Amino acid sequence: MDSSTGTSSNSSGLQNSGSEGDLQQLMDQRKRKRMISNRESARRSRERKQKHLDDLMAQVAQLRKENQQILNGLNVTSQHYVSVEADNAILRAQAAELTHRLHSLNEIVSILSVGVEEEPIYEMGEFGGFVDNSWNCFSQPIGMSMTAPAASADVGFY
Repeated sequence: MDSSTGTSSNSSGLQNSGSEGDLQQLMDQRKRKRMISNRESARRSRERKQKHLDDLMAQVAQLRKENQQILNGLNVTSQHYVSVEADNAILRAQAAELTHRLHSLNEIVSILSVGVEEEPIYEMGEFGGFVDNSWNCFSQPIGMSMTAPAASADVGFY
């Protein structure tokens, strides 16, 4: 009788009862090996899965740390921005005040120069900066150049 599992049989097609027991043992042994192999494979798979999970958790912790550092840097930068913006507002107000004073002083100089048409000693530059035209004071009479600083001292710069 031929075996249905494809195992070897003798040439006459007859099997003795001892070989059937051996065949059963062989099948049981293969089944146990397969079961052990499957358990080991499942264990390795669980270990890989756990390692992957641990790696992801470490990555989450690292990203949270980096995120916190970025947020701290952003807060510092925002505070610095607010501070610089406030300083700029103060400087703009001071520049406007100084421009106003400069125009007032130029008017005083022009009134004191009575009939002498000269350019103002100081004027606003192209970019809002002050341009020194003090060389113009040499073309004024000596009395005029002495009078202009006295007028500016009365205004009261601080």
